[in-house]
Amino acid sequence: MFAKKIIDLISTYLYSYILIILLVGCGVWFTLRTRFVQLRLLPDQFRCVTEKNGDGKGISSFQALMVSTASRVGTGNIIGVSTAICMGGFGSVFWMWVIAIVGSASAFIESTLAQIFKKSGKDGWYGGPAYYIEAFFKKRGLAVVFSVLLILTYGVGFNMLASYNIQSTFSSYGFYNPAVTPWLIGGILAVTVGFCLFGGGKRMVRVTEFLVPIMGVAYIGVALVVVALNYRVIPDVLSRIFSGAFDFKAIFGGFGGSALMYGVKRGLFSNEAGVGSAPNASATAEVSHPVKQGLVQILSVFIDTLLVCTATAFMCMCSGIEPSPSLSGAPFVQLSLTATLGKFGPVFITVAMLLFGFTTLIGNLYYVDGGLFYILKNKPEKEVLSVYYVIASALIFVGSGLDADFLWNIADITMGLMALINIPVILILGKVALRALDDYDRKRKNGEEMSFDGSSVPYNTDAWK
Repeated sequence: MFAKKIIDLISTYLYSYILIILLVGCGVWFTLRTRFVQLRLLPDQFRCVTEKNGDGKGISSFQALMVSTASRVGTGNIIGVSTAICMGGFGSVFWMWVIAIVGSASAFIESTLAQIFKKSGKDGWYGGPAYYIEAFFKKRGLAVVFSVLLILTYGVGFNMLASYNIQSTFSSYGFYNPAVTPWLIGGILAVTVGFCLFGGGKRMVRVTEFLVPIMGVAYIGVALVVVALNYRVIPDVLSRIFSGAFDFKAIFGGFGGSALMYGVKRGLFSNEAGVGSAPNASATAEVSHPVKQGLVQILSVFIDTLLVCTATAFMCMCSGIEPSPSLSGAPFVQLSLTATLGKFGPVFITVAMLLFGFTTLIGNLYYVDGGLFYILKNKPEKEVLSVYYVIASALIFVGSGLDADFLWNIADITMGLMALINIPVILILGKVALRALDDYDRKRKNGEEMSFDGSSVPYNTDAWK
């Protein structure tokens, strides 16, 4: 109990003060320095997604987008958004939007840096924040710490939480037995994920490449149907979003429970811009210019928050069901969809949670692979990988039966610590990504062939020489 209170206190302090200043400040800074790259190069973002990888050595931009989107778009897009609205009010949705738009500039910088500092291996390209952290400090110490935090965040905290969230969606069904059902569902998840893991990184990429577009289109489609059926309440919903977002008396009177705090906290959990997770996927893509993958990651943030999170928010806010702390999480979403779609609503959310949660588990472990490979300085032997896969699957099984609040806070803290390492580094190294952006803008304006000369960077950039 004492440990839980300490963790709650640390999580509240991190997100109430430190990370809000760092994340918003970093996002605003890079938005200005890149001249609003997230908006002015929006058409390029779509073009870059369709680019084919050159020699087949790495994965394509689209595949990297699907892996990062798989990790971003998960149970947090349903459970997290519901929690934010129930605890912080409608105004929290506005602050999620702000974090996505502003934070996408940070996502652009960190993913461009990951491309610039990526390495070549026998199985293709690899890299991530650990590699540009090492390049900057010329030592592995802090990069190893970052990799450990990444493994704890995604392999432990978020995967255990995703497992819990998946099984919790079955709690509204008559067959649900709190003593048995969570463990049964956790076991099925663990075995299924284990099957993908033992198939290697390529199988993980193929799974996300297939499932993410299908689930995303279906989810947004149903959300549009719900909003269309409740179109009369849209003006009132929008009014409550903006009035709640700028209720300064509530914000400063009780900041820890305000719309601003919940919007920022859940927005960060959802889109992860600036945290240093998505660059692990970005580095593995084969592109003709590092800026292209940075642009693709902006699109991933937009898909996650401006599309999927907004879809959840409007399905709930248009339903007529009033949010309250007691409905926080899956119950609010299920009641909201039942009110509009009847019995189909809870069934759809259950299916969506299964698909979102499963691809999140796969995407998270793809990141963990990168962290593990960096710590060990190479791809581990088959025996070591087998032990890791068994442990990763076991954690998914255990997470299905643990306390959700405890898991939320553990994951929030370790992710917050990742951001505390990553953000200062990208603020300093950002000039390298900005130089690459200038090169991209010039070649784009002059119609030149897209390529990048790594010798223009005052660091070791083997991939671009």
